[in-house]
Amino acid sequence: MARFWGRSWALSAPRTSGRHPRSRPDLRRNPSQEQHQHQDPQRPAQRRPWSVLNVRSVAGQVFILQVVIVLLLIVFAVLELLVQAQRDSTAEARNRSLAVAQTFANSPGIAAALASPDPTAILQPRAEAARVTSGVDFIVVTNTQGIRYTHPNPARIGHKFVGTIGPPLAGHPITETINGTIGRLVQAVVPVDDPSNGKVVGLVSAGITIKKVSGVADRELPLLLGGAAVALGLSTAGTALVSRRLRRQTLGLGPAEMTRMYQHHDAVLHSVREGVLIVDDRNRVLLVNDEASRLLDLPEDAEGRLLGELGLNERLAELLSHGSPVTDHVVGAGARLLAVNVRPTDRNGGPPGSVATLRDSTELLALTGRADLARGRLRLLHEASMAIGTTLDVTRTAEELAQVAVPRFADFVTIDLAEAVLIGDEAPTIHGMPMRRVAVGGIRADVPLYPVGRSIVFAPTAPQAWTLDTGRAKLAPVLADATDWRAQKPAHTTRIIEYGLHSLITVPLRARGAMLGVANFFRMEQPEPFDEDDQSLAEELVAHAALCIDNARRYTREHALAVTLQHSLLPRGLPEQTALEVAYRYLPAQAGVGGDWFDVIPLTSTRVALVVGDVVGHGLHAAATMGRLRTAVHNFSTLDLPPDELLGHLDELVSRIDLEQSTTGGREAAVSGASCLYAVYDPVDRTCTLARAGHPPPAVIHPDGTVEFAEVPAGPPLGTALLPFETAELRLPEGSRLVLYTDGLVEDRDRDLDVGLNLLRDTLHHAYDRTPEEICQAVLDVLLPARPSDDIALLVAGTRVLARDRIAEWDVPSDPAAVSGVRAAVSRQLAAWGLDEASFVTELILSELLTNAIRYGAEPIRVRLLYDRTLICEVSDASSTAPHLRYAATLDEGGRGLFLVAQFAERWGTRYIPSGKVIWSEQLLDGAAALRAEFLADLPVE
Repeated sequence: MARFWGRSWALSAPRTSGRHPRSRPDLRRNPSQEQHQHQDPQRPAQRRPWSVLNVRSVAGQVFILQVVIVLLLIVFAVLELLVQAQRDSTAEARNRSLAVAQTFANSPGIAAALASPDPTAILQPRAEAARVTSGVDFIVVTNTQGIRYTHPNPARIGHKFVGTIGPPLAGHPITETINGTIGRLVQAVVPVDDPSNGKVVGLVSAGITIKKVSGVADRELPLLLGGAAVALGLSTAGTALVSRRLRRQTLGLGPAEMTRMYQHHDAVLHSVREGVLIVDDRNRVLLVNDEASRLLDLPEDAEGRLLGELGLNERLAELLSHGSPVTDHVVGAGARLLAVNVRPTDRNGGPPGSVATLRDSTELLALTGRADLARGRLRLLHEASMAIGTTLDVTRTAEELAQVAVPRFADFVTIDLAEAVLIGDEAPTIHGMPMRRVAVGGIRADVPLYPVGRSIVFAPTAPQAWTLDTGRAKLAPVLADATDWRAQKPAHTTRIIEYGLHSLITVPLRARGAMLGVANFFRMEQPEPFDEDDQSLAEELVAHAALCIDNARRYTREHALAVTLQHSLLPRGLPEQTALEVAYRYLPAQAGVGGDWFDVIPLTSTRVALVVGDVVGHGLHAAATMGRLRTAVHNFSTLDLPPDELLGHLDELVSRIDLEQSTTGGREAAVSGASCLYAVYDPVDRTCTLARAGHPPPAVIHPDGTVEFAEVPAGPPLGTALLPFETAELRLPEGSRLVLYTDGLVEDRDRDLDVGLNLLRDTLHHAYDRTPEEICQAVLDVLLPARPSDDIALLVAGTRVLARDRIAEWDVPSDPAAVSGVRAAVSRQLAAWGLDEASFVTELILSELLTNAIRYGAEPIRVRLLYDRTLICEVSDASSTAPHLRYAATLDEGGRGLFLVAQFAERWGTRYIPSGKVIWSEQLLDGAAALRAEFLADLPVE
């Protein structure tokens, strides 16, 4: 402390004393100084000689001290040089001996010489030559028992080597320092390995005396002494200058005079009305004045003790011990409010530590408390904006509001919402409607409030009802005095008051002009009742939460609409058909409604089409696009188009949709990215024709359990195709399984596509002998992600084959006379099938179709009957021209054949094949007799 305050005084004092003869009257105690001043009053600055060797002055003592320090540093530097030179010499000897020993041991022919009959004759000359060249004192070669083969003194050859040979025999070189006959030396011992098998066959040791590599210190010592002399001279001169400056700053005062000056400063320090406290870098108190002791209620022995032992509050102790500059920081100390300033003392060369000044500012206590409270409320609002509304779930958002408010603002919080809000609708009116409690938060679990899920109807006099009617918050500072609240349910409200709840704020949940519900804030352990500022804070919290709840409500409504739309666009059931045994699964993504879809479409001639598609994206747009594509596929399939042509038409449709959106400025995203797989299975010849557009390949399970992914040419996604799509044809044995799926099944954010495909293959291999329904379940059990990020559509179809005894075929020559023979053959076949009632209608249909083929078609002409759920009659020829139905006029002699076919058949049409066309008709077997009777009844009676 003396040094600190003395330094401050000295820096502020004038350099001479002649300007103020009364500035320090009590310090003029030196008679010689006074006599000198009287003798030469015109030169007051020369009161005492400027000799820096005056040991009575502080400057002289500093000069002697610094010279002694410089001499000690020079002595220590010389000693350090000698010690370091000794270490460097030892290290140099170790490195050189090890390098020479390893070089000689690894030189060519050493291992062979050790294995020769006379190793000494070969190795002694080489070792001596290497010793002379390398400058070491000896190179010794020994066998594995340590017997020398070489030595500078030939008399020692054949004797036991002096040194450690255990580690080198194990293959580890060593160096060691020993006192030998030639002095203190360092020797290295390394192994000699046999190149053929790597075994140690001998040892090589090289050594050198330390004095041979020393001498650095002898060469550098004169230079060091010369430098030390120069340093001593410079330091002496510098110290003299510093001492001269110090003598000038202290005005030549001696230690006693300086002590007296510091005593005066100490008296001033303890008389000021501002607390001063100085601590060192170890948080030990160096000085405390009287005002600081009074303000902090410090004990009398505070000086010399640690800050932690003085009973200061945590914040104040942290400020005083941290050492960082602090300006007017207000801290409470008991009933006082102190303004604290802290400055470090080590600036400008001062000692480490800090000095703190303390001012009593108790009158600022109330203002600071309100500022802290305002900061806390702002912090709570900021945290609420980050924590409320993290999901688009109405109930979860209400729970987040309760979690934020408890316990920092309220002890208990309840949130009640209208029933319509929970399902995404707007409540037409809140007045008198039941509310559903969706969230309860509190510091205890046994509070007697209505639990979550309880339906509540508020009494007309209750604060909640008033709040819902007016849309304004209501404050009940003392809950026991709120008679309107107690009228809700007296017995229940009495239990709540007896439990300890004493204050209430009710705030309406209102967003965008719609009333959603009400939030209630209770206090129990916090003794202060709610006030108007608390009501404003509650309104801010609830306003933000209401917006988040309304956003979640709107999302719930839109999600429900999208799900409803999607379900309406997906197949509600599988159509009746006998070609395939089909099972399916459809699982929407948790993130929202997607665009995955599937379909099973019966075609002509007992064939069935399987379709799986995927529209990239989620939401209403994806679901609507999926519906458009599914409808288009249905329409295209009625034309009996091959898979590649159907995908071509579908690709063109998607391109037109994108073009319409771009030209009309629609906000909907483009459909590019949609994929589709279209497969047609024919149970007659067991063929399956497939084509795909940007879709994963289907999997095929053969009856023997082998699983493969069909090699279907991969076309581009729909809307981006530049080349025609290609088809692949598979021949599937009866009992095979065809597995179609979307990429959401095999690909996920945590699983690559290849991993998913391999997992699917393994699962199908283990479930090959199960039904399609069981296969679907087995696949989902293994591959379904915990939280699907995309829709999943899975279609498993087991193949069936139409029995050969239900197929009849005839080749027909291009002669009208052959029609009667074919009619007779068809009648016999129908009789064999037990379909005599259908014979009349079938002959009529066949006659018209066959006559047209003979008249307008080209050979070869074939007739085929298929007996399935319906009776299918097909006439094929090599012509690509198709007949068209027309209405014949009254006087026309022809043009009624196809009209009759359309009347008697359930369906009819034309299908193009590579070799021409097929005209087909389909009859319902149950209605054949009725059609025949109706036809006969309409004939004219002669």
